[in-house]
Amino acid sequence: MVRVKAFAPASVANVACGFDVFGFALEQPGDVVEILLNDTGEITIKEITGDQGLLPRHVDENTCSVAMRQFLKSLNLSTGVEISLHKQLPLGSGMGSSAASAVAALVAINHAVQNPLTRKQLLPFAVEAERIACGTAHADNVAPSLLGGFVLIRDKATLDIISIPVPEELHAVVVHPHIEIRTSDARQAMKKMISIDDAIKQWGNAAALIAGMMKSDYELIGRSLEDVVAEPVRSIFIPGYQQVKQAALQAGALGCSISGSGPSLFALCKNQEVAKHTAHSMTEAFNRIGLTSDQFISTINHEGAKILND
Repeated sequence: MVRVKAFAPASVANVACGFDVFGFALEQPGDVVEILLNDTGEITIKEITGDQGLLPRHVDENTCSVAMRQFLKSLNLSTGVEISLHKQLPLGSGMGSSAASAVAALVAINHAVQNPLTRKQLLPFAVEAERIACGTAHADNVAPSLLGGFVLIRDKATLDIISIPVPEELHAVVVHPHIEIRTSDARQAMKKMISIDDAIKQWGNAAALIAGMMKSDYELIGRSLEDVVAEPVRSIFIPGYQQVKQAALQAGALGCSISGSGPSLFALCKNQEVAKHTAHSMTEAFNRIGLTSDQFISTINHEGAKILND
């Protein structure tokens, strides 16, 4: 029997001005999926740990099994698979929890059957799993979790993904307050129409952020981390949002915004020292309004998902 274990990292989607088109991977935390191939011809979920019993156990509803079933169907493989999912990412955190589960499952099954597909060829199955999880087939979490690095989704229909180089010393801080926001709810809150002035500002910032990353221009990165589309709507769901963001900027962060659909906030920093100070300041700001939180400090993870054993 073939047994494989894989890890897929958390990710920050949108990255302020890049709603549904930017994302980057963190080193930690992440989800672990362990699979065991068998001759039953069926996909089963043996166990899920770390989710407090909240995730669906039905194979038609769990992102791991949905992604894996699409993969096996596309290759006309009839092998059975037993899945164990170990959640290390908080649910509804804005850190790509559903994406990490699907990605780890795909990397595991692809490895188990001798890697017939490239990482980019696995993307459509992960995106389909995201549609099951939140109702929208978006790639800004699954792409960085699977491929690593800072990615631009130029076109989600064709999954045209571009890897963007980033400054070597760039660090990310993610602070997760202990509340939950459902991605589907956060997406429904978004305006269906925006003004032409906001559109111009948003795509100007998006283009400038990419330029800043490629030129290692920290000042330009900081000026570009402005979101006039999602943040004004979604920030009202996060208690103390403005106070925490201001704390990050005063601590020296280049910029701060919502990680994915929230409630986590992310900040980008010039180096590890600034990142540590920023993380402390953001956590203290949440503490002052009575919210406990977890903090994560990471460079940009260029590896993405990985196999933990053979």
